[in-house]
Amino acid sequence: MEPIQRALISVSDKTGILEFAIELQKTGVEILSTGGTADLLRKGGVPVIQVSDYTGFPEMMDGRIKTLHPRVHGGILARRDVPAHVKAMEDHGIRPIDLVVINLYPFEATVAQKDCSLEDAIENIDIGGPAMVRSAAKNFKDVVVVVNPSDYSLILEEVKAGAVTLETRSRLCRNAFAHTARYDSLISTYLTERRQDESDYPPLLNQPFEKVQELRYGENPHQSAALYKESSPLPSEIVSAQQLQGKELSFNNFIDLNAAWELVKEFDKGAVAIIKHTNPCGVAQGENQLKAFIVAREVDPTSAFGGILGFNQPVTAKTAEEITKNFVEAVVAPGFEPEALKLFAAKKNVRLMKMPELGSTQDTRKFDLKRIGGGLLVQSRDSLTYVEGQLKVVSERKPDDREMEDMKFAWIVAKHVKSNAIIYAKDQEIIGIGAGQMSRVDSARVAVEKARKPLQGGVMASDAFFPFRDSIDEAAKNGITAIISPGGSIRDEEVLQAASEHNIAMVFTGTRHFKH
Repeated sequence: MEPIQRALISVSDKTGILEFAIELQKTGVEILSTGGTADLLRKGGVPVIQVSDYTGFPEMMDGRIKTLHPRVHGGILARRDVPAHVKAMEDHGIRPIDLVVINLYPFEATVAQKDCSLEDAIENIDIGGPAMVRSAAKNFKDVVVVVNPSDYSLILEEVKAGAVTLETRSRLCRNAFAHTARYDSLISTYLTERRQDESDYPPLLNQPFEKVQELRYGENPHQSAALYKESSPLPSEIVSAQQLQGKELSFNNFIDLNAAWELVKEFDKGAVAIIKHTNPCGVAQGENQLKAFIVAREVDPTSAFGGILGFNQPVTAKTAEEITKNFVEAVVAPGFEPEALKLFAAKKNVRLMKMPELGSTQDTRKFDLKRIGGGLLVQSRDSLTYVEGQLKVVSERKPDDREMEDMKFAWIVAKHVKSNAIIYAKDQEIIGIGAGQMSRVDSARVAVEKARKPLQGGVMASDAFFPFRDSIDEAAKNGITAIISPGGSIRDEEVLQAASEHNIAMVFTGTRHFKH
């Protein structure tokens, strides 16, 4: 590999760039630069040739035109091992550029601002930068391309050793194309999300994801895994959590933590959820957090062992003391009292995850993605729980206020349980959960079997309509007095007849919550 003799530096993120340029200059590298980067380097004592002086063509149109010139791109794209390329450079006064250090206009940061207009976003779409990055990456055997400040130290090390290795050039080439691909996908995603029609799905889906960390393994030890985050995740989403203590999170931990957090943040009152294998095995809400936790745990204490806990309020010391009496994998919450952190410190393996924001609403413009063999299923997120004005009492007997509040509570939980989902609840406490059965009546029976309290006077929630009356008969047999479901079955009349026979109040939501 030939040594670096000439570099072009033009960066928006100026982290470490002055120090990098100073060290490059010490090795005899000539530096071309533009705009604010050139000003910064000059002020730092680094001799710089302005690109406009090198090309003989001024910057114009508010900086839109400055590097799009044959003397720039010819110096980057020319292959040094092709005589015709070398002669073309000589004939047209083009000097070879051996190192291109570029990062792009801050489009992502710009559109993340709440007051960002379309005009602001468009002005922060870089054109010359991606062109130079792609040119350098294409010609990586002759040109080193750097898009990330984290690579500066390695480049300096190899430059000082004599030459940047082919292995490093190849890796940087890959990173450069990933960088421009992500940049373009950010633009595409932004423009897609600006459209008002939620049914408008783009013909090509470009969702940028950035690797956060590699995980120990996937769902099973023979599977590898990594965590990626999308561009600009919401502060209320699990990928934004800060780990305060505990072992490294596993693939399964992330899935269950997400399930716990998505459930508890649905509630306005204080709530706790215990998750096991993505399903809640205990949920309760109430002003007394310690009591709510104990109630949730006692729904299914066997399953709660080794579970993932979610709270929508900071965890108190009293609650932490109770939690640490048994084995739990992880706890996610908006915060932890100082004394609670001290108690958890004695259980060093327990992962504590602090959310920066509760976030009662979700960004409905973000997609929910499910991978299938050879393809991807894309849908809008299930951000709707129920619409108060659409709750319709369809039975002869109307529910009383307590039953209605319990049904709303159970309905929220049902949304987060794998289909077919049946929930029994009373007094804002879950009594039994039936999840993931192939028939709805089986879920109703499983929920009875899991119940550790009498169901008499309780309510039932079903995530989808009842195909037959058998689940109603099962509920009535166990003392259920009110049922909430979407309705919409061709046998709704049969179902309502069963409710009438058992004097059960029934409410239709008009909204289904399948969860596969």
